[in-house]
Parts: sequence; C-alpha cells; structure tokens
Amino acid sequence: MAFSTLLFETDSRGVATLTLNRPERHNALDGTMIAELQQVASMLAADPAVRVVILSGAGVSFCAGGDLDWMRRQMDATRADRIAQARLLAEMLSALNTLPKPLIGKAQGAAYGGGIGLLCVCDIAIATDSARFGLTETRLGLIPATISPYVLARLGEAVARRVFMSARLFDAAEAVTLGVVARAVPAGELDAAVEAEVRPYLAAAPGAVARAKALARRLGPPIDADVIDATITALADAWETDEAREGVESFFEKRKPNWLKS
Repeated sequence: MAFSTLLFETDSRGVATLTLNRPERHNALDGTMIAELQQVASMLAADPAVRVVILSGAGVSFCAGGDLDWMRRQMDATRADRIAQARLLAEMLSALNTLPKPLIGKAQGAAYGGGIGLLCVCDIAIATDSARFGLTETRLGLIPATISPYVLARLGEAVARRVFMSARLFDAAEAVTLGVVARAVPAGELDAAVEAEVRPYLAAAPGAVARAKALARRLGPPIDADVIDATITALADAWETDEAREGVESFFEKRKPNWLKS
C-alpha cells in the first residue's frame, strides 16, 4: 500500500522500517501523516510476518513536531474540529504505544514537540549525537498535551519537569540523561546501533514479546481513555487562549510574541 507521507518496507527477517517522509517539512506532523501513521500501525499490529518495527525520519530531521500550517488552521477551527484533530493525534500515539511488536526509534536532526512524543512511544530510541530535542509548544502559547502521557511515562514527572514547560532545546547527551533516548552515537554508527537492538528480538518468541510488552504497559503509568480524553480537552482549552493566538500569529508574522520583553 502506498502512502503520501510515509515510506514502508519489510525485509526478509520481518523487520519493518517505517519512515516519516516529509523531509522538505522536517517530517512535521499534519493531518495526513497522523492518519497514515494510524493506518500503518493497524497494519503492523495485524501482520504476523512483522517481528520488529523501526521508526525513522527521511532527510536531515526525525520530526520537527506539528506542521505549522496545519496548526495555523486550528486557530480558525471550531472547538469540535480542534477536539477531533487532537483525538486523531492521541489515537495514533496510543496505537503506536500499544503496538504488539517492538518499536525502535531512530532519530537524527530535530526531534521537537510531537517528535519527542513519537520517540517516547517507542520501546527504545537511539539518536545521533548531533540531534537536538525540545518540547517547544509553550513558545507558541500551547502545551504538550496529547504527547504528555507518553513523555511522563518515559521520563517520570520529576525528570520531565526539567524540560516539559520551558520549551528550551537540549542536546543528545541530555536526551540520554533524561531518558528520551537510550543512546546517542555518531551518525555513521546509527544504523549499527539500531541493528544491535533489532537482533535480540529475532531470537525471541514473537508472541511472548507481545505479551511481555502488554504486561509492561499494564503495570506502568495508566494511559487509559480518561487520561487521553483529559489531554485532548487540555489541548482544546489551550487553543482557545489569547496566548495561543498571539504565539502562532507572531511566529508567522516573524515578530516577538507580546510576552517576550527582551
């Protein structure tokens, strides 16, 4: 099946590589990519030939977060439309988080906002040592809402609060310390580092791997329908603030937002 925003292939071992393929937009998430990720997650979950999934990004970046043109359209949307769009994003993240296959993130360049969310639904993520990270939503007057259950589950609250609200960028070494990624390696070693994570799964029973992953998810922080609904409402509420309108408009007008005094 062909996708307009994704590349997808499976090798003879059953290792599927899913690549975000909007390199000209730094693989920013828009409505089409979100829908296609949801669709491919369902396909992967149902395919017994798939043993491991690698999630990567084409071009110089892994994923620069939400597509700003898509976000700007949310400014003039109704609350119902905003909630519907937020639900699509939340359901896609949930589908990847509960995928009954090992999901390995492979990141380079920028991983901002939703890009960090994607890394946090992976079972393990490896990055290049030159990658840059940031939960940048508050710069636009928004909040990292729909990704928050996965970020908090990966980092823990105390650690997440170091970067969750400030929108500051951080490097790969700090991403390892925080727990966003497990390792940071030179770009030339990234493929080998990911392959080292793939190989053990090919020697493990796939059904047992799926059951173990489901058990870990069951015993970890709850990310149920109520939690997901709360994040969707929080994002819809954030979109209705004056700060969100000022943040998005100032970005496109290439000026400082009114809260930036210097």
